[in-house]
Amino acid sequence: MIDIKFLRENPDLVKENMKKKFQDHKLSLVDEVLALDSKNREVKLRGDDLRSQRNSLSSQIGNFMKEGKKEEAENIKKQVQEINSQLEENEKLEEQYASQIQEKMMKIPNIIHDSVPLGKDDSENVEIKKYGEPITPSYEIPYHTDIMESLEGIDLDSARRVSGNGFYYLTGDIARLHSSVISYARDFMINKGFTYCIPPFMIRSNVVTGVMSFEEMDAMMYKIEGEDLYLIGTSEHSMIGKFKDQILVKDKLPYTMTSYSPCFRKEKGAHGVEERGVYRIHQFEKQEMIVVCEPEDSYAWYDKLWSYTVELFRSLDIPVRTLECCSGDLADLKAKSCDVEAWSPRQQKYFEVGSCSNLTDAQARRLGIRIKGEKGNYYAHTLNNTVVAPPRMLIAFLENHYQEDGSITIPEVLWPYMGGTKVLTPKSH
Repeated sequence: MIDIKFLRENPDLVKENMKKKFQDHKLSLVDEVLALDSKNREVKLRGDDLRSQRNSLSSQIGNFMKEGKKEEAENIKKQVQEINSQLEENEKLEEQYASQIQEKMMKIPNIIHDSVPLGKDDSENVEIKKYGEPITPSYEIPYHTDIMESLEGIDLDSARRVSGNGFYYLTGDIARLHSSVISYARDFMINKGFTYCIPPFMIRSNVVTGVMSFEEMDAMMYKIEGEDLYLIGTSEHSMIGKFKDQILVKDKLPYTMTSYSPCFRKEKGAHGVEERGVYRIHQFEKQEMIVVCEPEDSYAWYDKLWSYTVELFRSLDIPVRTLECCSGDLADLKAKSCDVEAWSPRQQKYFEVGSCSNLTDAQARRLGIRIKGEKGNYYAHTLNNTVVAPPRMLIAFLENHYQEDGSITIPEVLWPYMGGTKVLTPKSH
């Protein structure tokens, strides 16, 4: 959410930002907010005037009573009562306008960074750089679930019977590989100086609306029936929520955290869940990184965060590239974002395995996350980035380490987490 003062002073800039994001249908919101804001300020001024009148009259009551002028005092009391009635109605109007302004402001997208390329959707994202040589072997690489099944590592049929499409059982070596990648990613980030956290996996609605737009909420979140609780779609939600309504001590910044959690997503929309596979699913686990920092430091942190993901994937011998997300592909709260994509030798193309975002002060404004400054309090900046999400990452791992005989080589950095296992061999062998 942007600052209403900024909107008052720069309405054309806010509208231009909407056009850059191809959200022309939201342009009317700017004028609607300005009209409501004008009415709200008039009502507040009237309230101040009424309170001033009441205070002046109230001081007269005591004087009249001391002088024994009870009739005059009673007349003043009636005037005060009338003012109180007017104030009550005025305060209702204030609440009404404030609520309407808040609702509309929550729909206005964050101001995107000047460097963000213009484009309607993810098809117009721009490649930044490749890391590692994308190799396509001379032999055929099977579909990832076929590789897992050859290792007796996945059971989709049982998961469908138990839960439906979009779920899975991981077993044996694949389950262990999954946990090993998560553990390695955790230690990788701890070694970067991040604090390890395991957050709540359910959050209240006022946290959900603080960390994401209404559109994202509807498309992603599962609600717990009969409770004001939602299952998290990523640990970023509860990790940023941790700072809700807090005034942070400047000397303790930045907060750099890496969090583990299961993630739950509806996956509504054009993509949907996969019938056969673990690329787009309802449930997965993820290691995340989150930063809460000074506004002037957020873009330096942004570059650090995505570079950590690249470094982690390269340490696992997986080629990756970074993509700059275009304006139309940015969620409303994001000012700048890039995707990390891993090479798929089977498909001979890259696919998304992580996303890094700078939300500047958009989440902080919604959640009331401020920093105590010498000249007053101000809003923090928040960032998040995927360290690794193993089900999707496993696809890249298995394809890039698949050997002609069907075995999977394990990179040296994972040997300690795999109990010294260096190669996974198909059970048929």
